[in-house]
Amino acid sequence: MNDVPAGLDLDALDAYLQTSAPDLFSGPLRARLISGGRSNLTYEVTDGDRQLVLRRPPLGHVLATAHDMAREYRVISALAGTAVPVPRSHLLCEDDSVLGAPFYLMDLVVGTPYRTAEELEPLGAERTRVISERMVDTLAALHAVDPATVGLEDFGRPQGFLERQVRRWTTQLENSHSRDLDGADELHRLLVDNLPGDGEVGIVHGDYRLDNVLVDDDDKVVAVLDWEMATLGDPLTDVALLLVYQRLARENTEFPVSTVSRAPGFLGDDELLARYEAAGGRDLSDMAFHLALAYYKLAVILEGIYFRFRQGKTVGDGFEELGRGVEPLLHAGIHALTSRKS
Repeated sequence: MNDVPAGLDLDALDAYLQTSAPDLFSGPLRARLISGGRSNLTYEVTDGDRQLVLRRPPLGHVLATAHDMAREYRVISALAGTAVPVPRSHLLCEDDSVLGAPFYLMDLVVGTPYRTAEELEPLGAERTRVISERMVDTLAALHAVDPATVGLEDFGRPQGFLERQVRRWTTQLENSHSRDLDGADELHRLLVDNLPGDGEVGIVHGDYRLDNVLVDDDDKVVAVLDWEMATLGDPLTDVALLLVYQRLARENTEFPVSTVSRAPGFLGDDELLARYEAAGGRDLSDMAFHLALAYYKLAVILEGIYFRFRQGKTVGDGFEELGRGVEPLLHAGIHALTSRKS
């Protein structure tokens, strides 16, 4: 932890904390980058005795609303004391002059963010099943929280949430246009024609999956992370996206964000829905629209990455394969709505 990672000026941080939170650390600071990339940057910061986590937006990012530190800080602070495990928050700094961007500090929680089936397989099928069950139970617990009781009644605009989601991802796709995509117009039309009314309102995580939670050695979920897309809206969007992620892993598509659902013992689709419904009491009898929207969202995200690759703005390998994965996602979304099956 000797080299200072990019995006973190330890001298500036230390000077700020000496004034704003002098009790957090008691000695010279060291840091290491835990995760980085297109998402928010996450660092472990320590004085040798205490370890905290610092979160800030990606370097050079200009769309602050997509990486809103105050939003993340507010939701994890609000959920403290609920049945949803979150790291304890300590400090929010919205002064860009300190590190060049807003940031916040929270506790370092020890746990594993399982991302692949290979990471789960050594645990065995029984433990893997328990972990996947607890992942679902935690999501149901989140959706059971009354936003008003934790001070999040104004955290989003739940009225018209699904309509705005369709509009948002359509606009994103238009902004990434570089080729004609078979199925894009049809899926958009089907989403507009089948738009449900406003349903139950809850806190939506926005990208809930096993590698966005930490699991301890006793197979308990000890923290839910990565709240940058959280809002108030239709909680079934979280369930649908989780279901689509695990379908993509099993189908060996070009876009398996996580492959945990391939591990023996991991809950199947019907088991996942039944577990969530039993824990949260929400009606999952018709998930067609929400599944189609989840496929549409992932297709748009993939096309945006491919678009940046074609413009020469993305470094790395495998982006041609990502590009080939867009149309299958669009067709899966069409199938979800035309078959009306989950």
